[in-house]
Amino acid sequence: MTNISDKIVLVTGASSGIGEATTRELAAAGAKLFIGARRGERLEALAEELGEQVAWRTLDVTDAEDFDAFADAAEERFGRVDVLVNNAGVMPLSPLAALKRDEWKRMIDVNIHGVLNGIAAVLPRFVAQKNGHVINVASVGAHIVLPTAAVYCGTKYAVWAITEGLRQEHDEIRSTIISPGVTATELGDDITDPAVAEALKEWRQKSLTPDAIARAIRYALEQPDGVDINEVIVRPTAAGM
Repeated sequence: MTNISDKIVLVTGASSGIGEATTRELAAAGAKLFIGARRGERLEALAEELGEQVAWRTLDVTDAEDFDAFADAAEERFGRVDVLVNNAGVMPLSPLAALKRDEWKRMIDVNIHGVLNGIAAVLPRFVAQKNGHVINVASVGAHIVLPTAAVYCGTKYAVWAITEGLRQEHDEIRSTIISPGVTATELGDDITDPAVAEALKEWRQKSLTPDAIARAIRYALEQPDGVDINEVIVRPTAAGM
């Protein structure tokens, strides 16, 4: 395994859940991290706790210019960028017949455009330095479709396809998709359909903790330069999803 103490890693959605756990896991391994999310107060508290190897900036992943500025700020702070962990995502599940068009648009903007904005912010740098690693956090929803999750799964299928396309287009850049099963995070807290919100509580009776996904991300990062872990699916042992 490769020592990642010299890696400069960007992490989105770092204010809670998988993003926060990934920040903690990679900081413990010695990496330097530049973390982003909308909730700056949480980022600031996390950075203060973990020390000078972690810096932060508020980030709206749906805003391409803001994402570019985020990557620029990371390079200014640490000198370069080696890794992007595209983790930010939303999951307001609902039946299609509920016609929650605003929620559909929000999922597409965050889960697809947010990933593309991140790739666009780092790809020219990675091409120029002939090295880099994009890790996109998707979901088991990139492989299965369930009632109430059609749009969400559609966005995660898109993330899978984008990641695979990136892999095929750039021999010098590693690309990894991490697909978590049911995980105990704030994802889904924005569900407005009461029946679906209650069902999510039932699904999460058997769930992973975010640190399990963080370890999968670290595993992908620690491979030698010639080894690209293309996809990791992580599910709870006791659950089907």
